[in-house]
Amino acid sequence: MALTKPLNKYFDHTLLKADATAEQIDKLCEEALKYDFYSVCVNSSNVAQCRDCLKDSDVKIAAVTGFPLGACTTAVKVFETEEACRDGASEIDMVINIGALKEGGEEFVYEDIKSVVDTASKYNAIVKVIIETCLLTDEEKRTVCRLSEEAGAAFVKTSTGFSTGGATTRDVALMRHSVSDSMQVKASGGIRDLDAVMSMIEAGADRIGASASVSIMEAAGLKK
Repeated sequence: MALTKPLNKYFDHTLLKADATAEQIDKLCEEALKYDFYSVCVNSSNVAQCRDCLKDSDVKIAAVTGFPLGACTTAVKVFETEEACRDGASEIDMVINIGALKEGGEEFVYEDIKSVVDTASKYNAIVKVIIETCLLTDEEKRTVCRLSEEAGAAFVKTSTGFSTGGATTRDVALMRHSVSDSMQVKASGGIRDLDAVMSMIEAGADRIGASASVSIMEAAGLKK
């Protein structure tokens, strides 16, 4: 399929490992600058460092909140969102409360998402809602996609990459069909080669979260 934008602009270049060092974060930012990726995606404690590394560039900063379990309180997610935005994040990738969704707590899940969206919006930041597809039924996926859109999120996102599975083309397609055209879909978790990226885009992904972004670009013949 024809891409709707340059390949590099699909990527949130990602480093979320618990043992990530400051040196590795610097390298992540250097790679993002070199390839002009859309953003870097990091833990909230790394946002200020990324802000300093990426100043005067158009590479954005995405911070994860409630990551990777989504099981902290809404107040904690709001606080982490506020700090990340103050430090320079313009995108927030939040994890839903998966247990609450599975036990039918739609109102709680909606309010959890909306609280983060409302906080991020004060800083003109957008929210991507990580639904952790590997733990959900198809009906639960559709439900949380609807709740995410109703709460004002900009994206629904497949996975943290830290649970029992990552992105699949089937889930991306299901999510794409569960939201309106004004909402976007991010595929993340286990996307390590060019074929997987192209399959995700074909299925409806607007953004790709990957730690293998550089090798994927090289495989596409776009070395820098």
